[in-house]
Amino acid sequence: MISTFKIACCSFLIAVSTGSSSQELFVTTEPASNMPKNSIRVRLTNEGVNESDLKSRNSLGVMYGLSSDLMINANAYMADFYQRKQRISGYSFYAKYRFLNVDNVQKHFRGAVFGQYTTVKFPIVHDEINLAGENNGLQGGVVFTQLMHKLALSGSVSYTQSLDKFAPGHEMMHDNAHNSFVYTLSSGYLLFPREYKNYKQLNTNLYLEFMGDSHTGSGRNFMDASPSLQFIIGSKLRLDLSKRVQLWGNMERRFKNLYLARIEYNLFNVF
Repeated sequence: MISTFKIACCSFLIAVSTGSSSQELFVTTEPASNMPKNSIRVRLTNEGVNESDLKSRNSLGVMYGLSSDLMINANAYMADFYQRKQRISGYSFYAKYRFLNVDNVQKHFRGAVFGQYTTVKFPIVHDEINLAGENNGLQGGVVFTQLMHKLALSGSVSYTQSLDKFAPGHEMMHDNAHNSFVYTLSSGYLLFPREYKNYKQLNTNLYLEFMGDSHTGSGRNFMDASPSLQFIIGSKLRLDLSKRVQLWGNMERRFKNLYLARIEYNLFNVF
């Protein structure tokens, strides 16, 4: 597991050292850039862990570009992490507004603010406040993304507030640590094509992302790393594969190592 992670990290560093530009369709985090106006993105994600048997969570997401600066996103989650059969576990709603847009030749810089609300039927008892279908909560933050030719860099800081204490029977969840700061650093590199000839070319992107979380009260924290490989077919169909590994941490979590597989389809100029 760790050896695979080291190989992916080395491959990313070699790619960056030999190239000059990138993509910013990050797999684990969201960039500051937005979807095109009047476009729809449909996303199906499967993530899980192989313990004594395979446990996974599935999510269906639909995103819409209201304008060039504002997009919204709704997700539904199903999981069998804590029972034998898949069942609907919750929903989330996300919005992002781009407030900064600086364009130059073959590069740009973006800034955006974002917010998310998640509601779940069966909150999970652990330190981590996970708004991807496991806990009730709110999140708000800011993200900045720099694109330089084939290389993209992005970082975000956000504040997460758990709402599980308002769910009957779950008042003492998270060891009274009901809020946390989340911070991310993402990098992406366009491997292929070397030169663009038309929009039908297969795009291959390599990513390395870091995700950290710190409770404001207890001082517990963790840091994860996620190498990913991405394929974009005909500028509309997107395939993501990634592995998430905990680098360090003292926060109680149900799963510290997860795989992710995703398929996504984009519809442009819908209305």
